[in-house]
Amino acid sequence: MVDPVAYAIPRALTSYPDVPGQSVGATLAMRVHAEPFNAIATGIFLLAILHTFAAARFAALAHTVQHRHDRDARASGRPATPSVAAGLLHFLGEIEVVFGLWAVVLLAAMTAYAGWGTAKHYANDTVNYTEALFVVVIMALASTRPIVGFAESSLRRIANAGGATPGAWWVTILTVGPVLGSFITEPAAMTICALLLARQFYDLQPTARLKYATLGLLFVNVSIGGTLTHFAAPPVLMVARPWGWDTPFMLSHFGWRAVIAILASTAMYFLVFRRELRELASRPAVLDVEQPDDDAEPPGLLPVPAWLTGVHLAFMAWTVVNAHYPALFLGGFLFFLGFARATAVYQAQLELKTPLLVGFFLAGLVVHGGLQGWWIAPVLSSLSERPLFLGSTLLTAFNDNALITYLATLVPNLDDPLKRAVVEGAVVGGGLTVIANAPNPAGQALLGRFFGGSVSPVGLAGGAILPTIIAAAAFRLL
Repeated sequence: MVDPVAYAIPRALTSYPDVPGQSVGATLAMRVHAEPFNAIATGIFLLAILHTFAAARFAALAHTVQHRHDRDARASGRPATPSVAAGLLHFLGEIEVVFGLWAVVLLAAMTAYAGWGTAKHYANDTVNYTEALFVVVIMALASTRPIVGFAESSLRRIANAGGATPGAWWVTILTVGPVLGSFITEPAAMTICALLLARQFYDLQPTARLKYATLGLLFVNVSIGGTLTHFAAPPVLMVARPWGWDTPFMLSHFGWRAVIAILASTAMYFLVFRRELRELASRPAVLDVEQPDDDAEPPGLLPVPAWLTGVHLAFMAWTVVNAHYPALFLGGFLFFLGFARATAVYQAQLELKTPLLVGFFLAGLVVHGGLQGWWIAPVLSSLSERPLFLGSTLLTAFNDNALITYLATLVPNLDDPLKRAVVEGAVVGGGLTVIANAPNPAGQALLGRFFGGSVSPVGLAGGAILPTIIAAAAFRLL
């Protein structure tokens, strides 16, 4: 027997009465009165955001509890065992599980409010998980040995022009890598850039200030670096078809400004940190003894032949071309798993844990995000061009920027300058937090071990603020 759906959640935005001249505050109050679950869903979403800020504290507390448990075990002559309490605290400290955890709370609240049929209909029939699935597949493909080796050899040619020093690698990865995101997609660019930064930069143990500056710069550059085409950046994908934007349009209105911003931000940080980057050249890599060296080449593998790299690139191309069709790119990925097994003598162990965690993070985020349109759409529609840009940038910091631009497509009669303003704000603010842009959780997951296992939201925002300001100036003043 099929569970009945009492009524749809969320309510269609067109179902709310439109009162001309009504203030935004009055509009939001009216919508909460019409559908009280709006306030419940947004309250749970805010708790999830607060949880992301507290994740580092949970992780630190988990280590403290485990050390205390081990000390008590040694004092009583018992063998040391993992502490259940420490394990639960560590689970709460994993940023990748935060939104999924609170999605369970959200669905429980929805079930209590409107019944299981409504909750099931929302989670299964309303929420679009295509982006989360795509990120899992493209991350797994981009982190394979042939692809990383190909990317590293390609970027090495550029880094060699600067002497292949850590500073030369740093500049190359943070400029060329994000621009490649316009062609291989932003999640793939983030994966490759993060893996190469881990190997060529973070393993040298730079200062915490430079670590966060680099991470913030990476997130901002990747967010704006995907705007040279109409198919690579998630926030652009959301509007390209409804608004008729193609690659020539993106190049003429967004792409060249993005390149200028990337070069200017990277040059600015290079000047600020040039002394430390120069010192890294004489510093040996110091690996974290508590973490495996994910970048080390496994012994006994044969050199990767050119034909194998070509096949991997073909699998990536298939995934990118069919990014909107899960049956096709998931089917291609299953075929790839068999191919990787058959060519195991050239392959390192396929990394699936990190892509799956990132996919879980994004899936939880879209579950929450799908219920925030009741307040985001009125806020966006009430703003003129400059406030809309600033509002889009700010909202992006607390929500996935693809959701912001998607909701903008639902605003009727939006002028062309306003359309550009909302997308510019969405991509400019995409580096301020881990949740601001879909590829960011991938970078956080791959580089988190260099930040004590958890990236500080305050540290990330501090590292991203200057590149964000430069990007804003490039998009709004040029």
